[in-house]
Amino acid sequence: MIANLHIETKLRDGITYLKKVYYTPPFKIADIREDKKSPTLQLMLMSSSPGVLDGDEYRMRVELDAGCSLRLSTQSYQRLFSMKGNASQQLEIVMDQGSSFCYLPHPTVPHESSDFVSKNKIFLSDDCSLIWGEVLTCGRKMNGEVFLFSKYHNLTEIYLHGKLIIKENLMIKPAQININAIGQLENYTHQASLIYLDGGADVKALKQSVNEFLSTQTNLTYAVTTTPKNGFLVRILGYQGEQLHHCLHKIAEIKTSTKATLKAYAQ
Repeated sequence: MIANLHIETKLRDGITYLKKVYYTPPFKIADIREDKKSPTLQLMLMSSSPGVLDGDEYRMRVELDAGCSLRLSTQSYQRLFSMKGNASQQLEIVMDQGSSFCYLPHPTVPHESSDFVSKNKIFLSDDCSLIWGEVLTCGRKMNGEVFLFSKYHNLTEIYLHGKLIIKENLMIKPAQININAIGQLENYTHQASLIYLDGGADVKALKQSVNEFLSTQTNLTYAVTTTPKNGFLVRILGYQGEQLHHCLHKIAEIKTSTKATLKAYAQ
């Protein structure tokens, strides 16, 4: 199945509105913003399908007008069902000057014999703020499916004024590598990453806050590194998708202030 999704936002009186939305099955979009006066538009991406099926091809595009603020969430875990062939997804984000975008989808669960390729391209302008995350599980762990999928490949490219500034390339073929080797997952079963870019942020203070928060978490390993532009990249290894997803959301709540701290969220 080929499915399409197109979202455009517009700023009016300091509030972000949905200018245009187009989607085909199985996609659906819901406006979940409770306070209609809030400057940030909150949308939920939903699907009438139980998951990604063999032969599925998803094509998505999100465009943010200047000054817009959009937070896009998902309804549930993304399941990649068993496949004889493969499935793919393409997502393109275009951000005009001064816009902000946050996307922290639920964890991905690749079933046995699934083969999935995802390509993301994000185009930034001046003064944009981006929070972009991903959580990948080992599969249906409770069913004994631990790294039994065929392939998972997620490529994310971020451009500033057309110039590539970040390239995140995750590819796992469990049958071809020692998934528990040093430099791989080292006996962890879940992994998460988060990219934070904001030209006006105090990255040094924010990194310290992130480290303080993550140091309070148990049963995980993490690292926080500075990106070439004003931002940072977080990588986490753990055993529970819900825990990693929770961590990404807490990190996303950091404010771009030198007083930002996540100590209050440690509980």
